[in-house]
Amino acid sequence: MALYRFLDAVYFGDVHSHSNDQDASLLPQRRGRDSDYTDRAVSTTKTVRQNRRRKPYASTSGGDGWTEHVSKGLRILQVPKLAKIPWLVHGFSTRPGGVSDLEGQKVCNLGFAEWDARENVLENRRRFVGALGGDQFSLAALKQVHSDVVHYFEIHPCDPRHGDASVTNRPGLLLAVQTADCVPILLVDTRRRAVAAVHAGWRGTLRRIVMKAVGKMTMQFGSRAADILAALGPAIGGCCYEVGTEVAVEFQSQFSGAPEWFDELRTGDEPNPLQWLNMKPPGHQPPPRNVLLDLRKANRSQLLAAGVRPCNIHASDLCTACRRDLLFSYRKEGPRSGRLMAVIGIRA
Repeated sequence: MALYRFLDAVYFGDVHSHSNDQDASLLPQRRGRDSDYTDRAVSTTKTVRQNRRRKPYASTSGGDGWTEHVSKGLRILQVPKLAKIPWLVHGFSTRPGGVSDLEGQKVCNLGFAEWDARENVLENRRRFVGALGGDQFSLAALKQVHSDVVHYFEIHPCDPRHGDASVTNRPGLLLAVQTADCVPILLVDTRRRAVAAVHAGWRGTLRRIVMKAVGKMTMQFGSRAADILAALGPAIGGCCYEVGTEVAVEFQSQFSGAPEWFDELRTGDEPNPLQWLNMKPPGHQPPPRNVLLDLRKANRSQLLAAGVRPCNIHASDLCTACRRDLLFSYRKEGPRSGRLMAVIGIRA
């Protein structure tokens, strides 16, 4: 069958998955500055005070909403404006369906993990791509490293490329990114028939990876930002994504609009007039409380800064940490979390 000729392990085996910025710290003793991975499961108990005011995440879907495409037992999220383009294939996977067994349920895990068999992941990927009508596509490989590297794929790469975004204008290539909390972003230029897939964790967002993907499309294909449609898929929301104050400091140093992306922007150096109440000696004070970061709002802001029109930006308001019934969340589930996949490609 054509499905198994094109979508075999040669194409599926090189799409790597990682732990999606869950350490949320720049502290060198945890991991190197270029790594966002963690060897421990992050506690599901928030350190944020319950009476702290949180900024609600508002969907920017333009009023048309997202649709759910159900096929072969899988539930795939799509943007109607993109789904209407006859030459385009796109979709965001969800948790239900598939053949992987997790906590007594069958799930559609699309990332290779120790808890899941490789043949299950390959079958899940075949079903996912097949449900989108992409049987004749081949997945363009990426080894995601939380960077700002954007690759141009003219043909299917023989070896996995290190990077977190890819662009193409070639039919038959299915660009893919994997997430379990980070923001998956799909871009399409309807005039030039060019597409991009972006994986944006907090490190990639700090490095402006989505803006660089737009720039790559402009350089390679002559795209105009005003012609680009953007879909920001399910990700951990500003309601749940705690990061250290050192991360807030990094964003504040790079973006004038950073205060709008946090529930409250603190550096951790604020004076504490009631310090004596915790009975700690000088130099032994507890670490500052974490802050909440809205990654989708930050990436939407960067798309606007790149020249993408507001009406062309469609963001899901689903939070991976809140909707474990529908999505995977590394922050909530740790190493036993599955992986979601967002794909986009051009039909031949």
